[in-house]
Amino acid sequence: MNNPAVIASRARRSAGQPAAAPQGENAPAQPSLVPAVARALTLLERIAQARTPLTLARLATELGYPKSSVHGLCNTLVSFGYLRRQADGSFILGARVMRLAEAFVSCTQVTDEFNALWKTTAGGAHDETIILSVLNGAEVVYVAARPGRRPLGLAFTVGMRLPAHLAATGKAMLAHQSPERLGHLFPTDPLPSMASKGPLTRAALRRELRATRERGYSIDDEGVREGVYCMGAPVFDAAGQAVAGVGVCINKSMLGTDGGARHLEVVLGTARELTQRLGGSVPQVSRDNVKQGGGA
Repeated sequence: MNNPAVIASRARRSAGQPAAAPQGENAPAQPSLVPAVARALTLLERIAQARTPLTLARLATELGYPKSSVHGLCNTLVSFGYLRRQADGSFILGARVMRLAEAFVSCTQVTDEFNALWKTTAGGAHDETIILSVLNGAEVVYVAARPGRRPLGLAFTVGMRLPAHLAATGKAMLAHQSPERLGHLFPTDPLPSMASKGPLTRAALRRELRATRERGYSIDDEGVREGVYCMGAPVFDAAGQAVAGVGVCINKSMLGTDGGARHLEVVLGTARELTQRLGGSVPQVSRDNVKQGGGA
């Protein structure tokens, strides 16, 4: 149960990374792991993924750890502020994890460029909130947001996570991943849903990602929240990798007669400017494909 290889495999799976390959005669040496640290991080990942409080017994069952070990890990993480104990004894993430998220954001070049972009852009705030996210396994993590003048009813905060196959920014990045990578991220059907819309199977997701590549932007039409329409565009680095996604979310009732075209131009323009700042280039898309199809 305490085998470091097993612990490492669980940690990789929970972080959306491939499991370690079997060690062969010519296989590269794997880094040595500290079992207690690997168990603590795996436990934190499980609680983060659950999005609801988890009891000690459930954590022990799902992770396959002895109950006494989980008890000690939870107590330690509570004492450092990374977990919080509820009145019924279950556990949720503590506020201390936000320090890690903030430190990560401060070290991310694309976030710096996103924030710097608005300091040099005339015209003040856009009507709608502009969002920046990065992929983390099969989820998007929001690393920056430019608040708009118009309230949305769906708050995007730094560190917030959503399923990548439902969020517009996630689909914008997924559309430029390899088939092998997509197969690893989404190994089985059905895919998770939030508002009973969006791609629910891998085949449907592949079709949507193909359409996203062809038109140059993605759409989330009430896949994350009923009544919310979002559009997203990928940001590329100098190596041609989609390293981030820019998105805008709109109350669907306020799309307007142009179908949100003015908002789409802001998203595409922001993604294009960030790509240029990172030394990348945006793939050419025929204007005939840029039609209105929306969380970002």
